Amino acid sequence: MARQRIAVTGIGGICGLGNTVPDIWRAMQDGRSAIGEITNAPIHDLKNRIGAEIKALPEHGLDRKRLMTMDRFSLLAVIAAGEALRHAGLTVDASNTTRVGTVVGVGTFGVECVEENYRALFLEGKPRASVFSVPRTMPSAPAGQVSMQYGLRGPSFAVTSACASSNHALASAADQLRLGRADVMIAGGADAPLAYGLMKGWEALRAVARETCRPFSADRDGLVIGEGAGMLVLETFEHATARGAPILAELAGCGMSADAGDIVSPTVEGPTSAMRACLADAGLSTGDIDYINAHGTGTKANDEIETAAIRRTFGADAERLSVSSTKSMHGHCMGASGAIEAIACIMAIRDGVVPPTANYREKDPACDLDVTPNVARRREVRAAISNAFAFGGTNAVAAFSKA
Repeated sequence: MARQRIAVTGIGGICGLGNTVPDIWRAMQDGRSAIGEITNAPIHDLKNRIGAEIKALPEHGLDRKRLMTMDRFSLLAVIAAGEALRHAGLTVDASNTTRVGTVVGVGTFGVECVEENYRALFLEGKPRASVFSVPRTMPSAPAGQVSMQYGLRGPSFAVTSACASSNHALASAADQLRLGRADVMIAGGADAPLAYGLMKGWEALRAVARETCRPFSADRDGLVIGEGAGMLVLETFEHATARGAPILAELAGCGMSADAGDIVSPTVEGPTSAMRACLADAGLSTGDIDYINAHGTGTKANDEIETAAIRRTFGADAERLSVSSTKSMHGHCMGASGAIEAIACIMAIRDGVVPPTANYREKDPACDLDVTPNVARRREVRAAISNAFAFGGTNAVAAFSKA
């Protein structure tokens, strides 16, 4: 029996580049970076004050009582999921509520609430934590809040695998559809990591850039943390066709692997294995892929190793690939990165435009792929893959193709 194909019928996103997918995609095509001084998030006396911040949230219509139960990463997930559902033209009602579910990948937790409570308890001497501390901080909160906001009574859960969380969420959602547990899944990722304690942790790792994120550039010096959410409406082709839904692209396959090496240092073998597994799952050859949205964090080690892994996977076909890292524009949004980058892949396929690697200045012989420096490029994109390689050596790669 042929495996069921998975259609993408709606997309929604919010990050430093914009509060909707059209705004985000326009900024990506323009090579506009959202990286700058953090002005809204409570980062207190943090020395490194750059990030990719959402400067103003859109009108979302949630009442104050509801907002009291939500941390920022949950709110971002709800906003992105709402846009994706509208885009898909999907109405959830009594007829289908138990057949629509959600999987939201998160790399962290409700950082905002933890920060507020630590300061209240340890610095201000308050005797108790806020009443919604546990439901606000739990990693599964965004999935729960999305399900409640939109009445989704199908499978609802979180996936957390650091920076690979979104791609693992997409793979998990596709599994739910193919297993017959749901007809529609809203899947993606959300994170809001711009908080003092977490930023200090990244600072201690000496992985954070001083000025901006310059993936693949010889003068790169680290990543820049961002915040955001991306959500995709996934359904079987059979279900999407039956309801006359717009099919934006196909989630053609996913590949996963583990380095089983170091907790922070990546290997070439793990990412290579994940890319090969993704291509096999999708039934695609290396010659079928036109664009790779790279993990591309802007650290010395990641970009060199990812380049080597791409060359090992694609062989001679690496020469004809377009590669770029959109983290150069929206920052590293932790668990949300993969979903935002999936949007870039889908729009590249639809519009025939490869978004650039912004902030690029100097060629690095160790990163010798066509990294689309600074300026978007027009080309046909038949299929694209999105790489996500995380701390813990957890790797997840998603492939998208024309429907």
